[in-house]
Amino acid sequence: MTVSNSQPHRRVRRQGPVTLRDKQIPATTTDQRLLDRRGPSDWVHTDPWRVMRIQAEFVEGFGLLAELGIAVSVFGSARSQRESPEYKLAEEISAGLVRAGYTVITGGGPGIMEAANKGAAEAGGVSVGLGIELPLESGLNDYVNVGVEFRYFFVRKTIFVKYSQAFVVLPGGYGTMDELFEALTLVATGKITMFPIVLVGSDYWAPLLDFLKNTMLGRGFIGASELALLRVVDDPEEVVKIIKEAHTDLEF
Repeated sequence: MTVSNSQPHRRVRRQGPVTLRDKQIPATTTDQRLLDRRGPSDWVHTDPWRVMRIQAEFVEGFGLLAELGIAVSVFGSARSQRESPEYKLAEEISAGLVRAGYTVITGGGPGIMEAANKGAAEAGGVSVGLGIELPLESGLNDYVNVGVEFRYFFVRKTIFVKYSQAFVVLPGGYGTMDELFEALTLVATGKITMFPIVLVGSDYWAPLLDFLKNTMLGRGFIGASELALLRVVDDPEEVVKIIKEAHTDLEF
């Protein structure tokens, strides 16, 4: 089932400056062709510009967001429906972040991402979307007012971390978990400066937190200080308060 954006429309894939629609969209993504060893290896010889393409994505992302200002990334499921509680919650959180002086960054897709971009845009703030080439998604949602679409996940992840001073994580699936645990790993290992990581929705996150505390911490695979990197809240105002307090003594 195709995941759609805010309005039904034809499938579209952006590949840098190129736009493809319908049957012209290839069955595989650029990441897949780069990482899958089961396919032909002739691209090593016939596509010597691949590294330059990767470099160009970094340059484009850095150039677009270099003067963005202090920003918060909001993550969550692309499958959340507009009438769901988490969709409304994402709108409220993003609007509150804008009123507190923050830019809001999302993955630019539907669901929670659309809700966060909508909340930011309608509050008069900067609403950023960092999209990714995927087989079942159709470009940036209509509430993004600064957007870029990437071919490579690792480039996109770097941009998320470089330009975010906090992560807000609402209920989501594999992609949401991926972003959450990458941020936790980078902060816990000192690879990036510590910033707030806020989980929203205590009921949703309770089983994961039980596992982290009782199994991972219990067996000594993480430390108490690493578990304490996570804050769990339900109230949109509390999300904004946690992030503001963390940044009180910092200059950006």
